[in-house]
Amino acid sequence: MEFGIVQFTSDRGLKPHVLAPLIENAGFASYYVPEHGHIPTRRDAAHPQTGDETLPDDRYMRTLDPWTSLAAAAAVTERIRLATAVALPVQSDPITLAKTIATLDHISGGRVTLGVGFGWNLDELADHNVPPKRRRTMLREYLEAMRALWTQEEAEYSGEFVNFGPSWAWPKSTQGHIPVQVGAAGNEKNFKWIARSADGWITTPGEEDIEGSVALLKRIWSDAGREGEPEIVVLDFRPVPEKLVKWREIGVTTVLYGLPDDSVERATGYLAKLAGKLDLAPAAV
Repeated sequence: MEFGIVQFTSDRGLKPHVLAPLIENAGFASYYVPEHGHIPTRRDAAHPQTGDETLPDDRYMRTLDPWTSLAAAAAVTERIRLATAVALPVQSDPITLAKTIATLDHISGGRVTLGVGFGWNLDELADHNVPPKRRRTMLREYLEAMRALWTQEEAEYSGEFVNFGPSWAWPKSTQGHIPVQVGAAGNEKNFKWIARSADGWITTPGEEDIEGSVALLKRIWSDAGREGEPEIVVLDFRPVPEKLVKWREIGVTTVLYGLPDDSVERATGYLAKLAGKLDLAPAAV
């Protein structure tokens, strides 16, 4: 089981090229960032945490672009995985996005993990002409089409939302296969989608009693004929030794923590304290 950091990026927090080396040097294994291109000022969609149209944090409207952020982090790190929690691929053109992600994987030496979401903010999706009741199918097609572009010498795809004929597109994924994790509630519908189209699950914030959900995911995964086991990423708030032992036993692969990012001093101090609690070894300088 590894430990990573998720930064709720904003134009008021530490820049990714400043924070990422601090995360790597403290001994953490991954750096995750979110995506929201814009937030409509009038919304009908309820936020999962507040239960209505209000937002729990104004950083939702101030998030940095994830791919620019992770490219900046790639340039100043060597080891940590560079990931999203979560990106919203259906808000972009799939061919252009495939190129962006493949380029990031290329320049980082194969360190990209793509965390994706279906999109809770239906008003935001509507501005990108995403039909709310078809967003899962749309995301599946985007991922299938991007995988073709990442791996095939002559890629093509024909679907309901994505269509292109035989095409050349380099660079290919340095990893060969870019892992895809889905941030969503732990239920049967989402797990069946993951078993068909992704490599793992990212829990929703505050979803800590996951033993039953993990067992369900593993059963669905096996029933779908998938080899190995799914990646399981848990968003945690504070490390509790007994809880971490249990998570390790049931197969959690990564635990993520947020951090204060208003200054280098606060971030450095927090990372050192958290790394100590998790018994992480600082990176060799």
